[in-house]
Amino acid sequence: MSDDSRFYKRTIIKDELSSIHLQENRSLRIYLPPGYNELLSYPVIYCQDGEQFFNFGRIATTLTRCILDEDLEPTIVVGVDVNNVNRTSEYAPEGDRHDAYCRFFAEELLPYVESRYPVRTERTERIVAGDSLGGTVSLHLALDYPSLFCRVISLSGAFFDITRERIKAEDDLSWLEVYMLIGLDETDVKTERGTFDFVRENRLAKEEMDSKDVKLHYIEKPGKHLWGFWQGELDAALHYFLA
Repeated sequence: MSDDSRFYKRTIIKDELSSIHLQENRSLRIYLPPGYNELLSYPVIYCQDGEQFFNFGRIATTLTRCILDEDLEPTIVVGVDVNNVNRTSEYAPEGDRHDAYCRFFAEELLPYVESRYPVRTERTERIVAGDSLGGTVSLHLALDYPSLFCRVISLSGAFFDITRERIKAEDDLSWLEVYMLIGLDETDVKTERGTFDFVRENRLAKEEMDSKDVKLHYIEKPGKHLWGFWQGELDAALHYFLA
C-alpha cells in the first residue's frame, strides 16, 4: 500500500497582489512542485477561483501525485482568489468588471508572478484554467491576449451566446488549444444569470470552435455541475497538457 502522506508534503505560498485595474488587493495561492529549484524553469497553470481549485479541486494533491508517481512535468500553479460578490461581474464577458479583471490578469498578475518565480514565459508553457464562468473568462483571456495564452482548461464552461459570438468573430483559431469537459447531467443548471442547459451550450460552442480549427479535446461524460465531478477529472486535464 502506497504512502499517500507524501502527496501532502508540498509548498503552497499565500500572497497578495495590489491591483490598479481592480482597485483592490487580490489574494493568490502559489503551489511549488516537489523538488522545486529556483534555478530551473517550470510551466505554469493560472487558475480562476483559486481557493476552490485548491480546497475543492485538490489540485495541489493531484498534481503532486502525478509528478511523483506518473512522471508528469513539475509545474507551478497560481490560484487567483475571487470575491463571490464580484465573481459574475469579473468572469462574465458582459460583466462590468470583466475588462478590468482581464487587464489585471494580463498586465499585473503575469509580470508579478514572472518576476518572482521561475515560470516559463512562452504562451505554450502557460495554461489558464477555470470551472463554469471561470472557464468562460479563461477562454476570453486567450481570445483577447493571444500572444500570452493559447492553452485553456475548461471544466463545464459557461459558453453562452456572447462567448459563441466572440468565437464566431475570429478568422482562425488554429493556434488555440482547449481541453473542454462537460457533464451529461448539466442540463438544468441554476446560475446567477438564470437556468441553463450547459450540455447544449457546450455542444454549440464546440461547433463554433471546430469551425475555427481550434485544437479541441472535447469530453462528455456523466457528471454534475459540481467540484465533486471536476475534482476527479483534473488528473486527465493535467496529463493532456503536461504529460
